[in-house]
Amino acid sequence: MTEILVMVFATIGSLVILVAAIGIFRMPDFYLRLSVTIKAATVGTGFLLAATSIFFGETSVNTKSFAIILFLVLTAPVSGHLIARAAYYSGTKLWKGTVADDMEGMYDKEKGILKSGQEEED
Repeated sequence: MTEILVMVFATIGSLVILVAAIGIFRMPDFYLRLSVTIKAATVGTGFLLAATSIFFGETSVNTKSFAIILFLVLTAPVSGHLIARAAYYSGTKLWKGTVADDMEGMYDKEKGILKSGQEEED
């Protein structure tokens, strides 16, 4: 039974990572590529680490796998957000089909200050 569970988790993880790899080529701009990569690679790696943990079944492997999954889940979205924000501030172009740019007009490039939408204008 554990072998079947390992095969299922490893297959799901591999397929999710394959979707992330295909997404890098298929998405039209940097921001969508980054989003696909961060989300799918985190989930795919989590499944592969879960399969590894089940396969070996040792406490040390389980602890390490859980720690890696935890740190991936905590750090991947934050790093993706910071990379996208730095790309936006440096002038990386949005896709021509982008519907809304929520940050437009909120960043003062000269002062390096981001205004929130809640501030009252003087």
